[in-house]
Amino acid sequence: MKKIEMLGIAVVVLYAVTVILYLIFQSYQLLTLWEAVTILSAPVMLLILLDIQKNSSHEKSVFQTLTIVFMTCTIVLTSLAHFINMTVTRELIAQGLIIPTYFQIGYWPSIEMSMDYLAWGFFMGLAFITTACSLSSLKRLKTMLVICGSLCLLGFFGTVIVNENFWYIAPLGYGAGTIIVCIEMLHGKRKGSMQP
Repeated sequence: MKKIEMLGIAVVVLYAVTVILYLIFQSYQLLTLWEAVTILSAPVMLLILLDIQKNSSHEKSVFQTLTIVFMTCTIVLTSLAHFINMTVTRELIAQGLIIPTYFQIGYWPSIEMSMDYLAWGFFMGLAFITTACSLSSLKRLKTMLVICGSLCLLGFFGTVIVNENFWYIAPLGYGAGTIIVCIEMLHGKRKGSMQP
């Protein structure tokens, strides 16, 4: 179904545009939109990976199950981090309360950022890799998924072990990488090498 790939591309583009606009205008509404798009992105990623797994050589492999488990962790953690920030942290700040940065999103180290990094770095990286492991053919797509997963994991572990700036490697995997994967899926379906 080509709609899933187009939705994946649209969500990544919307995410990028929202981030850029927020960085330019620093608007409360744009920050809310950014967080809402982040929350919505995780289930879309699950649908994309499940669509890829239709091409698995096994009817139901352990890798397919692991992908669902890892993506569920991504969905739950990122939803919690951003929902708490939108409905609790930002509201308390708006009321004039002084909230320590370790309770705020956008600061490292902080509780909300550690949840988000765990979601999009660790669990998203594992989901990409287990999806790749479920495929026996489609070598190019498989390689792309491994690269995306490796970038997510490198960003996560680099942040935790070395320096916060390592995080910027992870969006190459779950952001730019997702667009490339979706384009490859569209190309494969057009050629007939992937199930529609």
